[in-house]
Amino acid sequence: MAIELVKEKYGNAINIVEIGRAGSSSIKIGGETTLPFLFREGSMPNEPVAALEILDSDPVDWPDILREPFGEAIKDPVKWAKTAVEKFGSRLLCVRLQSVHPDYGNRSSGESVSVLKAIVKEIKVPLIVIGCGDDEKDSDLLPKASQALKGENCLFGIATQENYKTLTATCLADGHSIISESPIDVNIAKQVNILISDMGFDSKRIVMHTTMTALGYGMEYVYSIMERSRLAAFMGDKMLSMPFILFVGQETWKVKEAKELGLRQGVNWEIATSVSMLQAGADILVVRHPDSAKAITNYIKEMMKEEGK
Repeated sequence: MAIELVKEKYGNAINIVEIGRAGSSSIKIGGETTLPFLFREGSMPNEPVAALEILDSDPVDWPDILREPFGEAIKDPVKWAKTAVEKFGSRLLCVRLQSVHPDYGNRSSGESVSVLKAIVKEIKVPLIVIGCGDDEKDSDLLPKASQALKGENCLFGIATQENYKTLTATCLADGHSIISESPIDVNIAKQVNILISDMGFDSKRIVMHTTMTALGYGMEYVYSIMERSRLAAFMGDKMLSMPFILFVGQETWKVKEAKELGLRQGVNWEIATSVSMLQAGADILVVRHPDSAKAITNYIKEMMKEEGK
């Protein structure tokens, strides 16, 4: 006697967010009506995507195994961006404007924005633009970066419960989407999304960053928070119905073992972390090594075959 498996069906979907100008180069994420890759229970109309991360200055603290694939181009952000897109085929690029941070050069916002504008002139893929992580610096930098890229429909970050107002206002004025961040907490994630929406920002242009950690460093907790958020969205919670972005590279290459045990160890750590996060519901994975991006993209395509992608 055949046993029929129980299938979960949901009446709500994750929001679809488009990054980049409408057309062939833009990327859509989200739209899921099921937990990852369970195509007999629902659909995933837009496949997850791996984005390569670059900085607006020479990343002197990156280990040699991360610098080597880009060669001398890594010392020039524009050449680095072109290499990521033209040589390694990145369909989505994340530019971290780190050079304005007091510990990484303390450049002026104007200098950093000039580099960003030069990158945009040379590449034709959608951009994620991230500040340096210092709230005081970012409050000056991000509005200028947003205005410089007005109309490009970028994904800007990062908005938190403490600093969301400035970034939300400038993204609203300049037509960008926004990344909302919370410290691995469903309730705070929802609250940040509500605060941003209450400023008149379309909730369907928000992408959530729950924060994360690398494989073996408490990642199972991140996984459970993402899964809870996704299930709440499927059950009708509109303030948790946003796609996920995760900065896997930033977390993976902090790990001592990834940096010290050779190329394959670090790359494999980045891949394994990414695959786990895909199973938790990640829509964008920002990674640093091109071999990781390639392997993750191949994994996504293999998993999406049943969806017809």
